[in-house]
Amino acid sequence: MLFSEKLQLLRKSKGWTQEDLAAGLNLARQTITKWESGAGFPDIANLIALSELFLVTVDYLVKDDTCRLKPRMIDPDRPEFVPFLLKAKKATYSGKGPECESSRPASHDLRFSEGDYLYIDTYLGGERFSGEEAVWYKGDPIFAMNYSGRVLDDRFSGDFLKAALSAVPEHMPFRGPEFFSEGDYRFRCFVSGDADWFQGYEEIFFGELRVYECFFHGGTVK
Repeated sequence: MLFSEKLQLLRKSKGWTQEDLAAGLNLARQTITKWESGAGFPDIANLIALSELFLVTVDYLVKDDTCRLKPRMIDPDRPEFVPFLLKAKKATYSGKGPECESSRPASHDLRFSEGDYLYIDTYLGGERFSGEEAVWYKGDPIFAMNYSGRVLDDRFSGDFLKAALSAVPEHMPFRGPEFFSEGDYRFRCFVSGDADWFQGYEEIFFGELRVYECFFHGGTVK
């Protein structure tokens, strides 16, 4: 994703017009228009201002997908891990897959297996929830991620969250995409690290109102 595209999505995630963003940066609206059309690029001072305004890093703003390094995928001898993880996620919670037998009192459990791989997602709660996703290879645990989140407003949509999580990208196979939108809803996700060791945060906005948030972290298991 290019800077111009990221800027548009960041601005829209706040529900702002180009005039709103320009006013926040003490710039002319035409400057924002140039940045979003790719006809111009901000100087370092404005990049810093944008990073502080949208709570993202300057590195995130200036690097497009063509220059982003893909995370190390645990073990070069298991290149099929990421495709399996993406398939498992889309077949379980985000794909509205069926729950299996609870492993703990009142837990929600979802399970997917293929070949030598097994994926289990188990969580507690609903409006306030905590859980863990994990992957096993030939019976040995190789990956785990813990998450904890909460619904902040009745306008939260579980179907929208599932749609966003179904769009999880290969270069960031942890939760959802960096940005996803549908109607009045906006999803954004920030991750630092790679598949060996990472942490992140995701949130959903309905218009300008934040209606959901979730923190997560995880990595390889040895």
